[in-house]
Amino acid sequence: MGANVQVCWEKFCRYWQVEPRLVPMAPGRLHLTGPTAAARCDENTIGVVAVMGSTMDGSYEPVLQISQELDRLQASSGHDVPIHVDGASGGFVAPFLHPAVEWDFRVPRVASINTSGHKYGLVYPGVGWVVWRDASALPDDLVFNVNYLGGNMPTFALNFSRPGSQVAAQYYNFLRLGFHGYRRVQQASQDVAMYMSAQIAGMGPFELLTDGSELPVFAFRLRDPGNYTVFDLSERLREGGWLVPAYTFPADLQDMAVIRIVVRNGFSKNLADHFLRDLRTQTEVLAAHPGQTVPLLPEGTARGGFAH
Repeated sequence: MGANVQVCWEKFCRYWQVEPRLVPMAPGRLHLTGPTAAARCDENTIGVVAVMGSTMDGSYEPVLQISQELDRLQASSGHDVPIHVDGASGGFVAPFLHPAVEWDFRVPRVASINTSGHKYGLVYPGVGWVVWRDASALPDDLVFNVNYLGGNMPTFALNFSRPGSQVAAQYYNFLRLGFHGYRRVQQASQDVAMYMSAQIAGMGPFELLTDGSELPVFAFRLRDPGNYTVFDLSERLREGGWLVPAYTFPADLQDMAVIRIVVRNGFSKNLADHFLRDLRTQTEVLAAHPGQTVPLLPEGTARGGFAH
């Protein structure tokens, strides 16, 4: 798996004592690819994790390409390595916005897929989903059968009793929105994301790493972080109520610091314009005060109340 995986995969490997083989990032390659995945597989490899929607920059990992490289590996070495697709975000985006992209069970090597209802599934936190290609992909010894609730019930989860409100909310959204409704919602988010990325690219000091054309998520960095950093900019945007994370990439791009924008349902073009105005203002202020204690707003500007 790529070094860009979500921390849950590191937890899994530590808890279950699985040796993670992390593929580091490189300039021009911000996620896992087919050749880099296959190169780290051997007779002990239990699977490759491909991410549909990197948490770092919103890009899709090429599941079909990874599968094709693993096919070549099997032909040359006999190692049959399955793929798990982490579709935490992309599982609720790709089917509606990118139906031609082959990342799911159309790819024969994909054995299982997970997604999060509380990201682009449009449900509040606490619900996620996992599906397997068929029953043989989930070993029987991982399933426990209990009969003390009035009938035989198979359970796979680590904990047994859980609230069901999020499941009901997800079911409601499926019924209310349907396929076309989800497509309209996600398309609206992507339209706003791509509008914002185009505006930010035109501001001058920023360089886009992604543009929101896959997930409605994009990342950008400063072309010349000499006078200030993305961390300074993130902190100042927070003063206006914008929670925009700045962070460095994992190995081997730890020296690259970026800002990430996540657009979800409800973030309108009107809000985007408010954000872009604040981003432009704070960028200008920081550029005008290199190495100084910078006022939160340009001199002479009246500070309004917190409005969003």
